[in-house]
Amino acid sequence: MKINIHRSAHDRVFAGVVGGLAEHFNWNANVARLLFVVLSITPVFPGIIVYLILWLLMKDPIEA
Repeated sequence: MKINIHRSAHDRVFAGVVGGLAEHFNWNANVARLLFVVLSITPVFPGIIVYLILWLLMKDPIEA
C-alpha cells in the first residue's frame, strides 16, 4: 500500500509539511498547525524531530 502525500505548495509556513498533511486528509490547515504545536510542547511527542523526518520523507509539492 502506497500513500502519496506531498508537501503543500500554497498552504505553507516553513516547508509545507503540516499544510500537506492537512490537504491530504481534508483538514483545516490552521487547526492542524495548532494541534501540531500543542503536541510538540508535550514531552512525549518530539515535534521538531518528527517535522524534520516528515520534511525529508514527503515528496516535493505539486504545482497546481
